Amino acid sequence: MKKIILYSLLSISFLACKKNDEKVAEAQAKEDSIKVEPSKSEADVAELVEFSPEKMSAYIQNKNPDTLYVTNFFATWCGPCMHEIPFFHKKMEELQGQPVKFTFVSLDNKTDWATEVSDFADEFNIRKNVTLLDGSLLKPEFFKQNFKTWDGGAIPFTLIKKGDKVDETLGSMTEEALNQKIKLFQ
Repeated sequence: MKKIILYSLLSISFLACKKNDEKVAEAQAKEDSIKVEPSKSEADVAELVEFSPEKMSAYIQNKNPDTLYVTNFFATWCGPCMHEIPFFHKKMEELQGQPVKFTFVSLDNKTDWATEVSDFADEFNIRKNVTLLDGSLLKPEFFKQNFKTWDGGAIPFTLIKKGDKVDETLGSMTEEALNQKIKLFQ
């Protein structure tokens, strides 16, 4: 009986020490850990507007004839797209307060909306101007119905429209080219 009591006391002592060691290790791990900021969330994407292909078609077609619309189709993985964005941003700031609406339509994968696209929108302070369009939903009819020259095969693509006057540009634009095109509409 004494042996059982002795083994029981030893077992309880070992278990108590083990639990105490686990608590110390856990506390030390918390102290040694680096605070990691949470990544962009669904709420960040929710701030960006998502259009269906049908809604994008309606957006492109139904315009106020007194407003100049500059719609740029891009993706964050597209080097030429990212090269021209600062020119658009600068022009947006120059024309602030005038009847001009800039829209940047992201054709990025949905998996990149909360990260790359959201970061891009914040970097250029254009979150209110970015629209999400799931490129996998775009069919050849979408391009035939909405554009004269663009078949969706390449980006960037910029549509500039005021009333019945339309300019379509496939490929990256220089700052000078963008300024000249917008000047033709004013």
